[in-house]
Amino acid sequence: MTSNQFSNLNSSNQLLEKLLKNFRSVGLIVLLALAAWMAFFQIEPMEVGVIVRFGKYVRTVEPGLNYKIPLVESVYKVAVERQQKMEFGFRTSSAGVKSQYSRKGGIEESLMLTGDLNLANVEWVVQYRIDDPFNYLFKVRNPEVTLRDISESAMRQIVGDRTVNEVITVGRSEISLKMQELMQEICREYSLGVKVEQVVLQDVNPPEPVKAAFNAVNEAEQEKETLINQAKAEYNKVIPKAAGQALETIQMAEGYATERVNNAQGDVARFNELYTEYIKAPEVTKRRIYLETMESVIPRLGQKIITDQKGNSVLPLLQMQLSQQKATQDGQ
Repeated sequence: MTSNQFSNLNSSNQLLEKLLKNFRSVGLIVLLALAAWMAFFQIEPMEVGVIVRFGKYVRTVEPGLNYKIPLVESVYKVAVERQQKMEFGFRTSSAGVKSQYSRKGGIEESLMLTGDLNLANVEWVVQYRIDDPFNYLFKVRNPEVTLRDISESAMRQIVGDRTVNEVITVGRSEISLKMQELMQEICREYSLGVKVEQVVLQDVNPPEPVKAAFNAVNEAEQEKETLINQAKAEYNKVIPKAAGQALETIQMAEGYATERVNNAQGDVARFNELYTEYIKAPEVTKRRIYLETMESVIPRLGQKIITDQKGNSVLPLLQMQLSQQKATQDGQ
């Protein structure tokens, strides 16, 4: 081998070593970048991250930038602040200002047997939120399917305890409250990690073949209730008035009776006193009674003149009347 060939070979080896060295540096940089990309992750504001290491729960991280061990730990993102919903008896095909719904395939879950052995189509919505990410992920297999089964079972139980009229008319709000309580109780027993926030009955109707007849019955029931309410209103208007008048008459009669009794008792007491005085002095008492009687009678005679045959007693009588009038005016 010549010196030139040996020199070229050395140059090639040096170049190859330099390239290998650069390749290792680039590979290390790429590996570090990949490890950093796999280690750091972002949790959205409405989520939490559940981290497991080789399948075992390790910790729960809050929203923001977080770190996990690459290839050893994995993260499950769970939306704990987002309200989710499940629809029963219908499905929303397109949401918007004018949402469109489809009832295809929902008749099986919405057709209910009521307590009076009638049928009703019950469509409802369950709004829930995940409040325990660990239970939601690891305690129950397929939690959403389980929640749907719980909701349908609870609705059939509650509807089965009520008549069809209660389900369709007056009992809707009560059914919603009972449904929410029962679902929450079952979810707690199952450790499902779900909080049921609201149950809304969207639409409750009788089956289509009997819908017309059922509407006619409802109209008759409403007319019956209207007539009953009108009769009660008339009753409440007349009866209290009559009762008030009767009470007023009774009170007036009682007052009149009390007045008569008191007057009679006063007259008796006055007569007894007068009789006592009469026993003591009969002539004086008779004279006093006569004078008192004349004193009360004569002022009420008005413009009457009493004279004897000669007319001598006119002036004294007139002066008595004038004296009585003057005394009356002075008293006023």
